[in-house]
Amino acid sequence: MSNKPEILLIYTGGTIGMVKDFETGALKAFDFDQLLDKIPELYLLDCGISTFSFEQPIDSSDMNPEYWVYIAEIIEKNYHNYDGFVILHGSDTMSYTASALSFMLRNLSKPVILTGSQLPIGDLRTDAKENLITAIQIASIRKDNQPAINEVCLYFEYKLYRGNRTTKISAEHFNAFISPNIRHLAESGVHLKINKTMLLKNNQDAFYVHKKLNPNVCVLKIFPGISRLVLESILRIPGLGGIVLETYGAGNAPTENWFIQSLENAIERGVKIVNVTQCWGGSVDMNKYENGIALRKIGVVSGHDITTESAITKMMVLLSENISKEEFSQQFQQPHCGELTV
Repeated sequence: MSNKPEILLIYTGGTIGMVKDFETGALKAFDFDQLLDKIPELYLLDCGISTFSFEQPIDSSDMNPEYWVYIAEIIEKNYHNYDGFVILHGSDTMSYTASALSFMLRNLSKPVILTGSQLPIGDLRTDAKENLITAIQIASIRKDNQPAINEVCLYFEYKLYRGNRTTKISAEHFNAFISPNIRHLAESGVHLKINKTMLLKNNQDAFYVHKKLNPNVCVLKIFPGISRLVLESILRIPGLGGIVLETYGAGNAPTENWFIQSLENAIERGVKIVNVTQCWGGSVDMNKYENGIALRKIGVVSGHDITTESAITKMMVLLSENISKEEFSQQFQQPHCGELTV
């Protein structure tokens, strides 16, 4: 019996899984059952690789909570048969999916690594092969015969990040992602260097999947000149459960009476509002300036240094649990899987 780690490769769609039809020039998904034939370098990895592909691969722009549940169920079904999971995913919404899965896959004790590429796998200058090969290699690393990594990660252009700490910053550079508020978890070069102190600890509790998500949320980016009509139209969307409010700097927003009153009225109607910064890096501090203090006083919840992608998916999960306003505030401001720093 082989002691090699077994990795399940899940293809959802995206540029990484494309090859060019040399007759038509069109990009098309290749058959992942033939993966080792397309990328013979994978034979050099000291692990077993199985594949699973969406019956109809999707562009990541079409990703939604139903697909997140589907991906989570694939992992749930195969959890005890594999030592790690690598998800091939379009880069445009990869940070959203990585964040969502980090909250849905509870008590994770194995690596779930999302990766993709900016160029198709069949392209001459593709970044796909390196991203795929290294993601699988990292997923197969063990320590004391147990997986070394126990969280949802994102691997892109030589760096492994905590998935719920990432955001995409470039549509054309190979280094398309950043993790603005914490260091990367590992870096691939001549040697693969893992920042062991950054990794989440192994969770000994039983693994399970949280499958309920409330999609009745939105992101509202504050801008100079935002009108009362626009704000109140959004706040009065029927069935709206929560808003991720992207504010300036350390969590500041206008202090005009109509602005504050509109937010307060929405909160009294049961809408949960979380304050995140528009800046790539840094944290919300609603005790620093009068503008932030005004938001705190009416019940706006601090998102601290959470990303927008992580905030919106965490909100979907918490709203599905039908908890009180006070419990929501408490739970949102506590790190569940390394997504924020208090």
